[in-house]
Amino acid sequence: MTRNTLGDLNNHLFEALERINDESLEGAALDAEIRRAQSVAGISAQIIKSGRLALAALRAKDEACDAGMALPPMLKAGDGR
Repeated sequence: MTRNTLGDLNNHLFEALERINDESLEGAALDAEIRRAQSVAGISAQIIKSGRLALAALRAKDEACDAGMALPPMLKAGDGR
């Protein structure tokens, strides 16, 4: 399974921008590239939201553990933490 990073995502976004800025694209090819870029942007937004949620959960976990609080079972990872 391929593992992608936020750096890879950034590269994909810039590649989409470069394709749209290709002045030789016209008509149906340009329309298709715009739709493709919109899809990439939409998926990217969801990846970023997921990353923000993961970071917020990690911060909440650290704060709860520092305060001696137990995490609710639904927030525990497979290793019990």
